[in-house]
Amino acid sequence: MPDASPYINDWKKIAVSSDASMKDVLTAISDGNMQIALVVDDGCHLSGTVTDGDIRRALLRGDGLDTRASAFMNANPITGLLNEDESLWQRTMQRHALRHLPLLDANGCVVGLARFEQPTEPRHENPVILMAGGLGTRLRPLTQNQPKPLIEVGSKPILETIIENFAAHGFHNIYLCINYKGEMIKEHFEDGSRWGVNIQYIEEPKRMGTAGALSLLPERPAMPFFVMNSDLLTKVDFVRLLRFHQKHAAAATLCTREYTHQIPYGVINLDGHMVHNIVEKPVHRFNVNAGIYVLEPMVLDNIPGDNYFDMPSLI
Repeated sequence: MPDASPYINDWKKIAVSSDASMKDVLTAISDGNMQIALVVDDGCHLSGTVTDGDIRRALLRGDGLDTRASAFMNANPITGLLNEDESLWQRTMQRHALRHLPLLDANGCVVGLARFEQPTEPRHENPVILMAGGLGTRLRPLTQNQPKPLIEVGSKPILETIIENFAAHGFHNIYLCINYKGEMIKEHFEDGSRWGVNIQYIEEPKRMGTAGALSLLPERPAMPFFVMNSDLLTKVDFVRLLRFHQKHAAAATLCTREYTHQIPYGVINLDGHMVHNIVEKPVHRFNVNAGIYVLEPMVLDNIPGDNYFDMPSLI
């Protein structure tokens, strides 16, 4: 039996039956303080799992607190084996973006639970400012009842994945700029302690654009800081990005991605009225803004107070 900290053997306190009501499942998740419940039968065989996200999806489609767990559980959860190496558990959880992994014996019975552990990174004090106040108009009706940063991709809200990525790189000072349905974001993330970060909220009294909200910071940062849109899923190494910014002594560093566009015809290049050549279906490549920035504190001097101001205007 493993003794390492990622292993949890008192899993029975989060076990429920498939007939348990949503209210009972919520109680198990709350009391267990693990953000997951295990649905098991009388023989301790795993029938499914329930996370916060499963319950949110069930409520959004109209299920009530009396709905049975079998109706909203994940009936095909990712699992591990007790006799596997812990490093395999961690790789499995990282690959599938899981916080916990049910562990089974050779007979398929639940015998434990593995907890994901973020790789140890030095802590960085640089602030991270995430723009989460947009209306999400282009994603209607998905954003009719929730803000875009809380839309789930995989098994969790986009903004949650972003915060976890920054935390994994050692950044823990997080500011969330909120406006549209901002209370829902505050209720979900609270002070950030569940993710090992400290979250402060900047409430925009009106829509202020992707840079205008920076004028509302409670204090001027003392070091370079990140600004990022809260609807991006990225594999950017934030530590390397910060080092690049510092190495080049830049006032602002922005990330780009290559965008290609192929013209589906032969393009004729002319020299006056004469055909110079024909290029068949040429591909044009552009660097487009990825919505991730590292800024020096002095950049804030260029942002007008209490006005709508976008990042392209600032750059």
